[in-house]
Amino acid sequence: MDLGLQGKAAVVLASSDGLGFAAARALVAEGARVAISGRDPDRLERARATLAERPGAEVLAARLDVTDGAALEAHLEAVRERWSTVHVLVTNAGGPRPGTAAQVSDADLDAAFELTVKSGLRAVRTVLPWMRAQRWGRVVAMTSSSVRQPIPGLALSNTLRAGLTGWLKTLASEVAADGVLVNSICTGMFDTARLGELIELRAREHGRSADEERAALAAEIPVARIGRLEEFGAVVAFLASERASFLNGVALPLDGGASRFLL
Repeated sequence: MDLGLQGKAAVVLASSDGLGFAAARALVAEGARVAISGRDPDRLERARATLAERPGAEVLAARLDVTDGAALEAHLEAVRERWSTVHVLVTNAGGPRPGTAAQVSDADLDAAFELTVKSGLRAVRTVLPWMRAQRWGRVVAMTSSSVRQPIPGLALSNTLRAGLTGWLKTLASEVAADGVLVNSICTGMFDTARLGELIELRAREHGRSADEERAALAAEIPVARIGRLEEFGAVVAFLASERASFLNGVALPLDGGASRFLL
């Protein structure tokens, strides 16, 4: 299936590793020009070099902390200057600090809001006028399965990703008539470094090995395994594509069936 992404200009935030890199890789494979970013310069360069190995790939890489609003806007403006516009924006950021609801401090809340909510809002706000002017755009936001079912020990993520999803749903109804479609992915368990950290944390809490904890988590998923990064990237590419032209305002669970809800 031709997804219609050849030559499209795409920005994937926090994309030097993990789910962000998987999304960037899938978009490059479909012929999109892709701008990646990350905080670690060595990891970022490795990601850029890997993506650039594909024949004909056009890849930009920028060192960026998405919580730095001025730098984020400057990065997006630089992409626009290089490629004239942005067709696809994939928002992403690291997860907030783990902890229970009773443990949340004002400082934790402020930091998590900057990371999880405000970075996404800033990015969308910057590119939205360009997308509306050309009457074509795709916003794909990475959130979490916690939007549908709170995850124990991740109070900040549960709270703020749900708030971001509400904003995205509101936006989707406001800009669709201008050709801009807004969707999010409620990400379940994928084989990332972040998941590895959470597994180590849970393993210590439960008094078992990391392998035992990983197996226990996989057993909770109907497909009986943790997701592969390429599976995530494929869904991002579809949501960013011409083929998803009637899909808007959706918070799509991508969790192997782990969410036990009808809607």
